[in-house]
Amino acid sequence: MPTKRNILPAALLLACVALFAGATQPKHDFRGAWIQTIFQGYDKRSTAENKAYLTGLLDQLESAGINAVIFQVRPRSDAFYQSTIEPWSASLTGKYGKAPEPFWDPLEFMVSECHKRGMELHAWLNPYRGPATGEVLPASHPMRRHPERFVRYGKTHYYKPSLKANRDHICRIVADILTRYDVDGIHFDDYFYPYPIAKEQFPDAEAYRRAHTKLSKADWRRRNVDLLIEQVSRTIADVKPWVRFGISPFGIWRNASSDPRGSNTRGLQNYDDLYADVPRWAANGLIDYQIPQLYWEIGHKAAPYDVLCHWWAENGHGRHVYIGQDAEKTAKFNELSRKLSLAEAHRDGCIRGNCWWYAASLPTTIASELRNGAYRTKALVPEYLWKSVEPAARPTPEADGDRIIWHPDPTARRWVIYRFNSVAEVDTENPEAICGVTYMPQWHADRPGVYVITALDFANSESLPSKPIEFKDK
Repeated sequence: MPTKRNILPAALLLACVALFAGATQPKHDFRGAWIQTIFQGYDKRSTAENKAYLTGLLDQLESAGINAVIFQVRPRSDAFYQSTIEPWSASLTGKYGKAPEPFWDPLEFMVSECHKRGMELHAWLNPYRGPATGEVLPASHPMRRHPERFVRYGKTHYYKPSLKANRDHICRIVADILTRYDVDGIHFDDYFYPYPIAKEQFPDAEAYRRAHTKLSKADWRRRNVDLLIEQVSRTIADVKPWVRFGISPFGIWRNASSDPRGSNTRGLQNYDDLYADVPRWAANGLIDYQIPQLYWEIGHKAAPYDVLCHWWAENGHGRHVYIGQDAEKTAKFNELSRKLSLAEAHRDGCIRGNCWWYAASLPTTIASELRNGAYRTKALVPEYLWKSVEPAARPTPEADGDRIIWHPDPTARRWVIYRFNSVAEVDTENPEAICGVTYMPQWHADRPGVYVITALDFANSESLPSKPIEFKDK
């Protein structure tokens, strides 16, 4: 016989589905997708083929309604961009330190291509993970220059999390990216201390002994990670403070059996196994968003999506939570509408959207459903109201043939284009009227109608609307 505890989530789920089915599409909604680069065949394709692959994928993501791309640029202490700090990635060219031929810079390319489509680009870095054992590294690689700053665990080398020199190195990389590339965000995923390997201890006993700390080893490890996040957060604030800093943790913070504040789950724990206390970072204002990886199905025995969605909604600590979704599993269990409904039901809390793992799987799984359903209207990436930026000036557009042009303003990051059938219909709160978002101060008016432009500042807050510009049928 079902208990009352089991009946309530089911009733909530049905209510959520009904609510979502008839709800107005949200105007502000994070709709992200991860594009991973490690072991994805980039080294087997030519420069032209890689560019064609990525532009084709971005076209498909744009069509599906995605408005933010998280692109992996530092998978294993290497670079998918031109760097003087770390070598070119072997996953890009087949050999560490070998530049692509003909030359291209994937990060520069992706920033440009995403911005052409009005999408944000967040640079995704893996902080501690280094090369696999046995790989041939160039003399310039950090592990060749400073082997004492690495440890081997399993078949992979890792930066020692306890060393300030390693934190400085990672922050130097973040500052370099921010200085040279027009990214919208810096993103870390769930790889902090590595996932546990059975019957093998992470080799930091000597470092812990030398620390002469009163903290337990677990607390000391967490403090090491805290120090990294604090320093990265300061680095972003010093170099380009409007850029967002996001973390995508494993989906369970702690089980309730370990901590009454945890979730009613039974699985690996961020806090205890990866030593990442992500909600603490949000509570202390160190990060701007969390994307917990809730890749399980609704009602999963050990880690039910519905339970975890509710838990993260209540533990965002005033910062955004975007739900990390597995596109293939969602399609397999036919759970798209139900999962989105559960997340949408918590919009009054911290949940402000979803992010899809992995981008290349969307076209063959749920892209059509998104395009014709939840993402049928365009949406703006949510506002980050705690960012201190100058409000964007109201645009003053004018017609130029079949284009709309306006003067760029340093307070504006990009602009939103609305189209209406008449002046009487003008309502910039209506997401169905959004034609697109552009980083360029112009727009092609490809249909007759009344167009209105607003500016988004560097925290994604919207300006007052411009005067209407009318284009009549020729």
